[in-house]
Amino acid sequence: MSEEIKNDSGFEKSLNPLSVWSLAFGCIIGWGAFMMPGTTFLPTAGTLGTVVAMAIGAIIMIVISFSYSYMVKKYPQGGGEFTYTRLLLGPKNAFWCAWLLALAFLTNAPMNSTALGLMSRKLFFGVFQFGKMYSVAGYDIYLGEVLLGIAALGILSFLSIIGAQKAGFVDTIMAVALATSFLIIVISALFSPITSWEHLKPFWGTAADPDLKEVARGIIAVIAVTPWAYVGFGTIPQEVEEFNFSTKKVIGIMVVAVLFGCAVYSCNTLVTASVSPDWTAFINQHDWAVGAAVEALMGKPGLVVLGVAISCAILTGMLGFLTATSRLLFFMAGEGTIPAWFGKLHHRYKTPANAIIFCFLFSAVGPWFGRTALGWFVDMSAIGAAVGYGYTNLCAFLTMKKDHEIRTHIGFAFTSVLGGIFSVFFLMMLLVPGMPGCLTAPSYIMLVIWLLMGALFYWFRSRKK
Repeated sequence: MSEEIKNDSGFEKSLNPLSVWSLAFGCIIGWGAFMMPGTTFLPTAGTLGTVVAMAIGAIIMIVISFSYSYMVKKYPQGGGEFTYTRLLLGPKNAFWCAWLLALAFLTNAPMNSTALGLMSRKLFFGVFQFGKMYSVAGYDIYLGEVLLGIAALGILSFLSIIGAQKAGFVDTIMAVALATSFLIIVISALFSPITSWEHLKPFWGTAADPDLKEVARGIIAVIAVTPWAYVGFGTIPQEVEEFNFSTKKVIGIMVVAVLFGCAVYSCNTLVTASVSPDWTAFINQHDWAVGAAVEALMGKPGLVVLGVAISCAILTGMLGFLTATSRLLFFMAGEGTIPAWFGKLHHRYKTPANAIIFCFLFSAVGPWFGRTALGWFVDMSAIGAAVGYGYTNLCAFLTMKKDHEIRTHIGFAFTSVLGGIFSVFFLMMLLVPGMPGCLTAPSYIMLVIWLLMGALFYWFRSRKK
């Protein structure tokens, strides 16, 4: 192990493998897993096209996870990608890696908080839809929904501060409830008299007889969002100093979390399509196709089960991203990249309380802007995730080269190169105009603003030093 690595930053080692799996799985599955089948996946790639795309994305993430598991064992210090990049490529690369990775993590917490209000509109008759204030990009902002999101963020932030073990326990309960509720829905679909495998046609896109180019474009467009869809497994290295188990188990935890995520995304899509002989018409008739499909399958009790699944998905995502981002900020502060205030541990609970408070304050601003505007930021989170993946794969290869381990770890060397190629592929899909999955104009503008903010902040910190 490198002598530059500090073995302990003061965190309590309280997280077991199930807690860490729950963290990753909860961050992988959010509101989008229950909304995107009708709005994005089916219209873009069709039923089997979506399954193929999500499976390919999962395989790519598993390939990339080998580099993460190798680096976690080599450098068992929190901070993940930021730590690896700092040690092997210097502070400038580390800053930009962390700046974009923070975008991938931090924007998901406020986005999930707005999903609570959206869920109340769909499942609870808009009980929090009171006190309309204004509209942003066509999305109406209600005071009740804003307060609901902020209250949830506050409770989860407090839970994060009082201890990783307590937060991990709550996260585990919610992740298990999410998986159980999802399984109930899938089993109901398998044995329901209204579902049929024939209903899954058309398999590839919305056309009855699409050409090969259209099929490929649809699949690639869905693959392009998988860095965002599976970004949760990348939160695991942020908390490595809090593990009470061997880092050798990390690869298994990552793989299982990604596979569970793939199952949820794929099965939600298949369930939605299976309830109607013409799923193309079905998704056009319902603004929330998954909810309509579950209600058709199970009636009102099905909506209760779905409500449990969605609530747990939203809350585990919020808790997981708050936790991961606070750890990233803590270790950035420890290296002087950001102010030292972020690097203070709570004297009693041994958690990065200041960083958690900042994450709460930042996230609490999000609900005031509404879901559409926040969506522009979240669209960019795939960029941050892809950058983090790329740096980790590069650092894994450089570490093997530095330690003369390429021949003895030929499998890891191969996956690091392949993972790096995949990372570049994701960036091309997201950034090159005309490519499937390319960012929209508002997201491009937000990305440029974020990069300019980073450049200004880096210049200011460098000058101050």
